[in-house]
Amino acid sequence: MKTYILISVAFWACLSCSTPDREQDAGRTGNTQASAGTATENSGNAVMRQVSFDPQQIRNVGIEVGKPVLKNVSETLMLQGKIDVPPQSTVSLSFPLGGYLKSTKMLPGMRVRKGQVLAELEDMQFIQLQQDYLTARAKFELAESEYARQKDLNLSKAASDKVYQQAKAEMETQRILMNALARKLEVIGIAPRHLNAENISKTVSVLAPIDGFISKVNVNVGKYTAPTDMLFELVDPRDIHLSLNVFEKDLSALSVGQRVTAYSNADPSKKFTAEIILIGKSLTDDRMAEVHCHFERYNAALVPGMFMNGEVSIERKKALAVPEDAVVRWENKSFVFIQRDSGNFEMVEIEPGTVRNGFQQIGGAEIGAESNIVIRNAYALLMKMKNTEEGG
Repeated sequence: MKTYILISVAFWACLSCSTPDREQDAGRTGNTQASAGTATENSGNAVMRQVSFDPQQIRNVGIEVGKPVLKNVSETLMLQGKIDVPPQSTVSLSFPLGGYLKSTKMLPGMRVRKGQVLAELEDMQFIQLQQDYLTARAKFELAESEYARQKDLNLSKAASDKVYQQAKAEMETQRILMNALARKLEVIGIAPRHLNAENISKTVSVLAPIDGFISKVNVNVGKYTAPTDMLFELVDPRDIHLSLNVFEKDLSALSVGQRVTAYSNADPSKKFTAEIILIGKSLTDDRMAEVHCHFERYNAALVPGMFMNGEVSIERKKALAVPEDAVVRWENKSFVFIQRDSGNFEMVEIEPGTVRNGFQQIGGAEIGAESNIVIRNAYALLMKMKNTEEGG
């Protein structure tokens, strides 16, 4: 507004130094166009507005005329989506054996480290499994000793080959049983090598398999959990990503590697930078596809399921552009002034486009690469046209 006031003051100062009004009675004869004024002509449905300046006024006001230039038009594609986590970064944690939950201190949102104890389960079958393993180990050691004895006897022909083979088979059978039970113990988190008759435990610990945070807790103390029950859900935030929905018509404008600026509705001023890593190849019933983006840097404020907006800058094509000062707004429409001949300017409505680096894209039936457009102090022409109309 300050700019417009200054322009108006300069403009009227110029008028005070300019030539006096000419042919004031032209309006009485029905001719609505004056040599130093404005006029409105009706030609069909089109309304054209003209204004004239003499050379001295053009110099005093600082009007500059130039031609539009071809520039790469950059558009911002607005997308919506949400924060998502890929399947390999989400862990639904169950326990291979059923048991009663003895204790847990986990709550959704808590950060955990790999190997950290999340809960303790208690059940009689844990004791039984340890007992079976220790028994199988003892029998294997006995069978192994018997096999060694029968081998020596067989070498000296003091024992038959049949007895020797039976001892060997018994040892292998006990080895298989012992190793199978050892693997079962490892599955529930008990180390077979450290197990003995003195440290049999009735409880086992549920450990975190990854670094991350707890997203779901589905148990409480005293509850019996089956092997099919999900106890906890863990999320690894290092691979958290942005999933955006894109209409079919805009898919061709996107490519892997493009930058995305994301922000939430709750705090639009806080921007997050991401990169497109995958463009979906299937469309939903709404003719939309998913575009997956990876954040350059993880932020704790990014929570799975959070709705996000995404802005992608895309290059469409080359288009005519003029400096922003060349475009004027009047009655909620956009116009430029075209110089028809020396000192005579016509205000022409345009279709405004995007603005980038001080240039605005323009289009319209009367706009071409050779058009002489006022690119500086265009508002001075608009002010004169409006003031003359109001005074007329």
